[in-house]
Amino acid sequence: MNWDAISFDWNQVRAFLATAEEGSFSGAARALGLTQPTLGRQVAGLEQKLGIALFERIGRSLSLTPSGRELLEHVRVMAEAASRVSLVASGQAQDVSGRVMITASDVLSAYHLPPILKELRAVAPALEIEVVAANDIRDLQRREADIAIRHVRPEQPELFARLVREETANLYASGAYLDTRGRPKDLGGLSAHDFIGFGDVDRMIAYLEPLGIHLSHDNFRANCALGLVSWALARQGLGIAAMSDLVAAQCPEMERVLPTMEPITFPVWLTTHRELHTSRRIRLVFDVLADGLARGTGVETVLA
Repeated sequence: MNWDAISFDWNQVRAFLATAEEGSFSGAARALGLTQPTLGRQVAGLEQKLGIALFERIGRSLSLTPSGRELLEHVRVMAEAASRVSLVASGQAQDVSGRVMITASDVLSAYHLPPILKELRAVAPALEIEVVAANDIRDLQRREADIAIRHVRPEQPELFARLVREETANLYASGAYLDTRGRPKDLGGLSAHDFIGFGDVDRMIAYLEPLGIHLSHDNFRANCALGLVSWALARQGLGIAAMSDLVAAQCPEMERVLPTMEPITFPVWLTTHRELHTSRRIRLVFDVLADGLARGTGVETVLA
C-alpha cells in the first residue's frame, strides 16, 4: 500500500459527494448538518488538493465537470465501503438485540429483502426480524410495523422518511408468450395483447392511459392483488405485466416489451417513527436497509 498517495481529507470527499447528490451547496450543507460556507470551503479544498475543478455553475445550478463526474464514480464506491464499515462497527459496539418488524410489498419482500437481511444477520446476530409482506400501507403510528419500505412518501410529521433510490420499471412478457402472440412494434400494438392485472384494473387502465397505452377490461384476462402472483402468471406466459427492472433482470425467460419505451420511474422510501429512530436496534436496521436498497442489493433469483 502506497500510503503517501492517500493524502486527501475524507470530510472534503464527503462534502463533494453530498453536493453532487443534492445538486447545491445549500442542500449538501443541510444533509451534512454543516453551514454552507464550511461545506463550500471543504469542496474548494478538495479541488485545490486535486488540482481540478469539480463543479461549474450554470445559472443558479451546479453541474459536475467531466473530472467531477469521473471522480464521483470512485467516491461513491468509497462511501459505500465506509458505510458498511460503520454498520459493522455499530452492530458490534451496541450488541443490539430484540425484535424489529419490517413491512414491504410482497415483491420487494421476496426479491430485495432476503440478501439484505443476511447482511444484517452478520452485523447483529441477536436481532429478531419479522417481515410483514403486505401491499397495503401499515400504520407506523399505531406500531403495526417499526420500519416500512414504500413507494410513496408519508405525509405525517411524526414519521421520519428517507428517499433511498429511484427505481425503473417496464413492461415484460415471457418469450413463449411473445413467440405465440407476436412482439408489438409500438404503443398502439399493445391494445391487441393480454395483460396481467395487479389490484384495481380501473386504476391500472387510468395510470397507463397518459403513457399512450390504451387498454380496456378486455385486455386483462388475469388479475391478482398480489404482485408475486401477478408476476408468476406473466412468467407462465399468460400476458404482459409491469415489473421493476431489477426484479425482471433475474428472470431470463422474461423479455422487455417495447425496449425503446420510456421506463416508468418510482421512488423507494424508507420510513420509521421519529421516536423509534432513536432506538439503537431500529437505527441499525434502518441504516442497513438504506445502504442495501441504495446499492440495489437484495435482488436474487429467489423465485426462479
